Order: sequence, then structure tokens, then C-alpha cells
Amino acid sequence: MMQRAKMIENMVNTPHWQVVVIGGGATGLGTALDAATRGYRTLLVEQFDFAKGTSSRSTKLVHGGVRYLAQGNLKLVIHALKERGRLLRNAPHLAHTQQFVVPVYSFWSKWFYYLGLVFYDLLAIGWGLGRTRWLSKKKTIAALPFIKTGNLKGGIQYTDGQFDDSRLCIDLAATAHRYGATLLNYAAVKAFTKNADNQIEGLIIHDQLSGEHYNVSADVVINATGVFAHSVMAMDNAAMPEIIAPSQGVHLVINQSKFQSKQALMVPKTTDGRVLFAVPWHHKVIVGTTDTPIEQISLEPKALEEEIQFIIDNYNIYASNPISMKDVESVYAGLRPLVKKKGSGKSTSVISRDHFILVASSGLITITGGKWTTYRRMADDVLNHAIQLGKLPKKKAITATLPIGQWNWPIPYDTHWHVYGTHALLIQQLMQENAAWEQRIHPNYPYTQAEVIWFVRNEMAVRVEDVLARRIRLLLLDAHAAVEAAPLVARLMQQELQQTDDWRENEINNFTQLAQQYML
Repeated sequence: MMQRAKMIENMVNTPHWQVVVIGGGATGLGTALDAATRGYRTLLVEQFDFAKGTSSRSTKLVHGGVRYLAQGNLKLVIHALKERGRLLRNAPHLAHTQQFVVPVYSFWSKWFYYLGLVFYDLLAIGWGLGRTRWLSKKKTIAALPFIKTGNLKGGIQYTDGQFDDSRLCIDLAATAHRYGATLLNYAAVKAFTKNADNQIEGLIIHDQLSGEHYNVSADVVINATGVFAHSVMAMDNAAMPEIIAPSQGVHLVINQSKFQSKQALMVPKTTDGRVLFAVPWHHKVIVGTTDTPIEQISLEPKALEEEIQFIIDNYNIYASNPISMKDVESVYAGLRPLVKKKGSGKSTSVISRDHFILVASSGLITITGGKWTTYRRMADDVLNHAIQLGKLPKKKAITATLPIGQWNWPIPYDTHWHVYGTHALLIQQLMQENAAWEQRIHPNYPYTQAEVIWFVRNEMAVRVEDVLARRIRLLLLDAHAAVEAAPLVARLMQQELQQTDDWRENEINNFTQLAQQYML
């Protein structure tokens, strides 16, 4: 179980770390897990909450990337398809298969997309999830009842992966901790400490909650902060040139009743040449995404009105039951840490999602780029890099077959409890401690008060936002309902954390203000 006070105690009582990871998103947590399971003394610090940034704002797909296939990046697709298979095997309570249908409206596109997706399957090389099939017009309409039927020739059905991103981050953290890692949220790196040769020897860490500062020494410091990588690199060397070209991806969440299908829609070419998905997720449908180059990065990126309209317009090209702004129950935006490459111009949609490792003269190792599906491979690569540099003793990775979280078969996919694995039973036992905890935090959603207690006691949730945005996904599913649930969640957390009434009111106000960005 993860308890913040215990993590701080571990950090203070450990005189020296072999690996310190900065960043508590997919790449950072994957690196901490890989390092801990190799047997290195490992510390991870995250300045906000785990998965606060990009890693909780994905399209929720574990996939090779059909778009990267079209770009000719076969290497990335092959690696991603293999990692997709590993994740579905290693965390089946959080990652599962999802069928997609591509509607086709011309004879040419039928064969073009069918052959492309068959090739996509072939690239999985032993990690395939199912055969791509041609669907007749009748079967396509049965699979996607909302689809426009004029000129519809049929559809192509293929299988990919889907997951819950922030819940996977929590299980990566918990698994890393089980193997000995110390992980601390709301802990910001303020400075590096260096020796006479300008080599990094450690870090000064600021506990954002208590205000305390801690000195930590380390053999290797790995910067895995995604779109914020440059700020950490600049802390080491103010003259460091910017290597990140951030891109914003926006997603809309609509009610399942507008979609009427358990199969997902894949539009292979939008009006700007991107891929658009409409994917059932937690009894809602996520529609996205966009690819907008941005100048200023933000912890809470805001969807632009033109991005929202772009998604609605492109979805409605295919939907006989069109959607409008009033159908959007939540909107969220995430930033992609794309690595700048010469010749890419201003468009970020043509920049590769390959990851990138940079070693500074001070010894700071930065890893950025990549995509959620390949987080494990990124972690493997960056630690192998540190070994090659002579910073760590040589030890082999074991994460390719390592179970993430704790789960047993059969997994109860028919309820929301499956995301907790075997911890679901422990959460349900809390209901015996207090009968009130059996009650839901919102009448329209299945989440219970017992879950909130669990998140505080065992998953290091210290803010209302931690619970409603990332431990459960209510903010992303229904922003209005999340605001309605916030006062009860704040009261439960106040009691568990022994906080004041002022703290509770402040948390409610802060969360309500945050949630406005998720509403239209």
C-alpha cells in the first residue's frame, strides 16, 4: 500500500539512491518500475499528482498507431504492437481488446483500408489480437447503428487495445513500490547539486504540501517530465535549446445513447488528414482527437473552440444522429511531447512519436517523445543507456512479462470494480468499517465512498482533484456530476486527512474552478 508519510520517511532515511526519476507520468513511472525490478535503489518525484499531465488525457487506446503506418514509420508500429500485446497480457484488469469499424463509401477506399489494416495485423508478428474482416453494408450498420448509410459500401472491422490511463499509472506506482521503489507526489525538484566537475550528484526536493526541503544524492538522475522536460534541462543548463514541439490533442465525451454501439468508429482521414476515433469507454464515448501546435505549455491545457467544432464536424460527417455542443458532457485536452526534427515545419502531425534520449554534460539523462503504448520500451531503453554510460551496474530488465497491479482471473468486466484488480475486495471490506461508505458519491455513477477512503489511505490522493480526475474518472466522464460530487468527496477526505473546514471549502472551490474547463 502507498502512504505518503511512509514515502517521505523512506526518502529521508535512504542516504543514497542509484536512480532518481523526475516525473510521475507513464514514462517516469515505467522507468521507476523497471529500475526497482532490476534491483536498483529507486526514488521517483512528481511535482503534482501521478498522471496529472498528458498521461491521464490520452485517447485511452493501446495501439500500434494506424496513422504512423500511413506515415511509413513501420519500426514504431512494430514496437508498439508488441508492447500492446505485452500490456494486455500484463495488466488485463486495465487493458483489453476493443473492436473498431472503418466505414467505407467507395470501392477504392474499401481495398485501400482493408489491405492497410491487414498489413497492420501482419506487423504484430505473433502479438495479433484478431483477424481484420470485411463487413457487408448490412453488418456495418448492425455494428454502427448511427452510421450514415448513403453510398455506404460496407466496413472494415479490426481489433486494437483500450485501457484506463491514469489507473494504469497508479498500478505502475504501486507495483514499483512493491519492488522497493519510493515514489512521492507533490514533490518538486528545485535545484541540482553538483561536484567540482559540474557532474550532478543529487537534487533538492521541495514537498509542496509541508513546505519542507530535502537533499537527495543519486548516481543517475532521469528527466521523464514529458512536455515539461525543457524546464528540468534548463535547471541544469540555462543555455539548453528547446527540443520539444508540444502539440495539443482534444477529446470530447458524449453519452453512449448518441452512439448506440459497443464497437468503436475509426475515421481514417479527417478534413485535416488525421485519424478520428469514437470509442466506448466507461459507458461513455470518447471522440477525438486534434493535433494543434502550441507555443505555451500549461498544466491544464484548454480546448480551443475551433478544436471542439472540428471534432463535432468530422464526427457528424459519418453520424446520422449528429451531435452538437450541448451533447458534450466533458472535454479534455492533453499535450504531446513531440521532439523537434528538421524539416517538419510548423505541423506537429508529421513529427514522429519515436522517443528520444539526451545525455547532458552534467550527466542528466532526459527521455521524451514516445507514446503511451511504448512506455515500457522507453523505460528499458533509458536504463540500458545509463548502464552503457557506466552509471549503473549491469542488470537485465524483467518488465516484459511482469504483472502490473494485482489481479486474478476471472476479471469482473461487467462492473466498475475491475480496475482495482484484487484490491476491489479490500475496498469493499471498508464498507463493513462504516456502513455509510457503501453509499455512492453521485446517484448516476457507481463510485462509492469506500473508494474515496481507499484512495486517501492507499493511493496517496491528497486533493479532491486527485480522486475525481484520476483515481476515478468522473471529471472526464461528466464534469457537471464531478462538481456535484465534490463536496461529499471533500468531506470524506477532510476526515481522513484530519484537515480543517477551511481546507475543505478551499478544495471544493478549487475543484469547481478546475472543472469549468471541462464543461462547454
